[in-house]
Amino acid sequence: MSFEEPHWGSIAVGTPGADFEPRPASSAWYRPDTVADGWATDDLIVRLAAVRGYAHRYEGLPRQDDAAAVHHPVTGSVVFAIADGVSSTPLAHIGATAACRAAVTAVLSGLDDDGRARWPDVVERAAWQVVRQAGLVLGLDSPDPERAERQMATTLITGLVRPCPDGPNVELVRIGDGGAWILHDGGFRTLFEPAATPLVPSEVTALPRVPEVVTRGGVLTAGDVLVVGTDGIAEPLGDGSGSVGAYLAERLAVPRPPLTFAHDVDFSRETFDDDRTLLAIWPRQRSRTDTRG
Repeated sequence: MSFEEPHWGSIAVGTPGADFEPRPASSAWYRPDTVADGWATDDLIVRLAAVRGYAHRYEGLPRQDDAAAVHHPVTGSVVFAIADGVSSTPLAHIGATAACRAAVTAVLSGLDDDGRARWPDVVERAAWQVVRQAGLVLGLDSPDPERAERQMATTLITGLVRPCPDGPNVELVRIGDGGAWILHDGGFRTLFEPAATPLVPSEVTALPRVPEVVTRGGVLTAGDVLVVGTDGIAEPLGDGSGSVGAYLAERLAVPRPPLTFAHDVDFSRETFDDDRTLLAIWPRQRSRTDTRG
């Protein structure tokens, strides 16, 4: 018996980047090149992938993005966090992990208490965890937020999707950059204002700094997909009208198997070589059985 072997090479979108064998990450902290996750509740289908960018693969640096998504059984919510460690800080990857885990834990705690997420508290706890983690790694005698910022600053998008009678309700907050969109009929509607561009630069606010926390969200209707991504997704996607937008819209039209989803995220596009993390959540259509590979 023979089995067809899938082609797992990078998918070119427009002009691809250089093709090369990635170097191992020269870090004492173990970080897999690629993380893929996928599962479904009675109401929602989740896919999540984080891949090391081509620049970090070439330079032998660890993936600085991280992500987490969990289910809260009592409310039926999917709780998530994605983080992009600031590349200029040497322990950015550790900060990203600390922020994600703390944010998800804080949201789950609020849901357990009274069914609500207290977003300012969630962000404060994520920031404090970055400071605590820096103290542990650096062997500091007391918390030092300024040193934590210099060593492991990270952006963060955290939120939840809660099943409701009128459709899944989305709540999320952003510290720094990255983006969140509602995908519908091939078009992307952003939930956050555009990040800085080379023509309109601005300094990214990152944890452990805590700016004013503004909540974004809405209700997912039939045919909607919630899409959340770090800058490695947001920058090539832009306003969604280009070739990357068309590519992602086609790939996210239906939930695909988790490994296929991660492969889709690892597309090759000239000049876009940052780490990429992408989360997609579909309202579950009970008749849907399409999980094409």
